[in-house]
Amino acid sequence: MKVLDDDELIARARTGDLSAFKAIVGRHEKRVAGIVKTMLGATAEAQDVGQEVFIRFYEALEQYRGDAALSTYLSRMAMNLALNELKRRQRSFWFFSSDETVAHQQPIPEGLDLAEALQLAFRKLAPEFRAVATLRLVEGYSAEESASILSIPVGTVLSRLARAQKKLKEQLQQQLD
Repeated sequence: MKVLDDDELIARARTGDLSAFKAIVGRHEKRVAGIVKTMLGATAEAQDVGQEVFIRFYEALEQYRGDAALSTYLSRMAMNLALNELKRRQRSFWFFSSDETVAHQQPIPEGLDLAEALQLAFRKLAPEFRAVATLRLVEGYSAEESASILSIPVGTVLSRLARAQKKLKEQLQQQLD
């Protein structure tokens, strides 16, 4: 059986072929989930945002032009929706503590393994640094691809990445001391 590329799957999905759209989801859900979970943590909101990415893509199938690779397009959508969720959390009523506020205030608890400590350190990063670090360090995008996804200059990606790495290193060193 021939494996269809993204363009062929999109063409079929546009004609109403749900199995083609399911194949698109299956092919790209891991990357979308990785971005959303790194940005938001393993939360119900992260699951909602991940699903929202594919719902919005399905609704916009006819408008998708294919200017960028589908993986880049979906990554951009995932990042934008995750950043919107972070902004929504920050706008929450002042008497509610959002996960973001709590994460910024709490030290990394003792006894965490390195992966857990790194996840918590990521959540302590400001959203603009977390976005760049997620794309570059976790998802493996190049600086140019990251710049395209975030709609910022490559130089900004590089400077934010350097600052993010410095902050992550400081937080992890505090944990190890």
